[in-house]
Amino acid sequence: MTLGERRIIEIIQKQLVEMPKMPIPFGDDVAAIDLGNNKLAILKTDMLDAKTDVPKTMTLWQAARKAVVMNISDFAAKGAKPEALLVSLGLPTGLTENDIEEIGRGLNAGAREYDAYIIGGDTGEASDLIISIALFGTAKKTDLMLRGGARPGDIVAVTGPFGNAAAGLRILTENIKTPESTRENLTESVLMPHARLKEGLALSKTRAVTAAIDSSDGLAWSLHEIAKASKVGFIIDKLPTDKETKEFALTNKLDPKDLTLYGGEEYELVLTIKPKSLQKAENAIRNVGSRLLIIGRATKKKQITLNTDKEPCTIKAKGYEHFKTNIKDSKPAT
Repeated sequence: MTLGERRIIEIIQKQLVEMPKMPIPFGDDVAAIDLGNNKLAILKTDMLDAKTDVPKTMTLWQAARKAVVMNISDFAAKGAKPEALLVSLGLPTGLTENDIEEIGRGLNAGAREYDAYIIGGDTGEASDLIISIALFGTAKKTDLMLRGGARPGDIVAVTGPFGNAAAGLRILTENIKTPESTRENLTESVLMPHARLKEGLALSKTRAVTAAIDSSDGLAWSLHEIAKASKVGFIIDKLPTDKETKEFALTNKLDPKDLTLYGGEEYELVLTIKPKSLQKAENAIRNVGSRLLIIGRATKKKQITLNTDKEPCTIKAKGYEHFKTNIKDSKPAT
């Protein structure tokens, strides 16, 4: 199939009758139902497929946990609190009782890590392991951080550095030689991702954030998604490249810019913030033990420009996409 995930979603949406007064429009990270009194029920579903989402070295425990983290990361980007999960498992024949126990432990570990519970689900036979999560939670309507609120002059920030997951995936899939200390940290970025839930919940209370998205499809794609929803552009004047990514790129003659922008699987939050409220946002993040990295600003001109080199260049709308990218043979886009 050559359509790509995003085109498939567009085609499906055109066949649907849109629910009246949807609190969150199609195309954002989560869906919602208005419960009244400024309260929303937040819903999310995401699927982990072993063929596309699980490198060979990832254990069943890690894969099951990742399936939960993938969903919770989208809740983090909206400032919504996860409460309960339904899990549907597509299981290949040949799995042992120990394998099933490992999957169960991974699911529970992921849910409890973020103070949520698994309350039910379904199982069926499949040709490969599939873990589909339906996540439920709540949020105040006035606290929700959507994609479409960025305005020219807003500050662009992220909740952490980028590039380690792209580097780690290279190590896992291509067996690139790396010093052991660096190797462990980089591969852990792939095998044990973490959702920025406490950061998202803290930021949502400040009302300082005008737009937010999780970066699982890559920093470049996340910027383009916010730009499209908000009808703005961005100038990025500081790439948030991790120190270990820079070392890995230098050692292996790779471009750290590509690892930073187009790798995906980072699960950081990409945000736009009102300039007058930046201090409030930074204080909120600091209070939960994290920090914001300022990387640029929103512009009226609808173009996304990287302005860190002598010659500014356009950041392309590229990143991970199902039906076009396979995690087992994926490489940073160039």
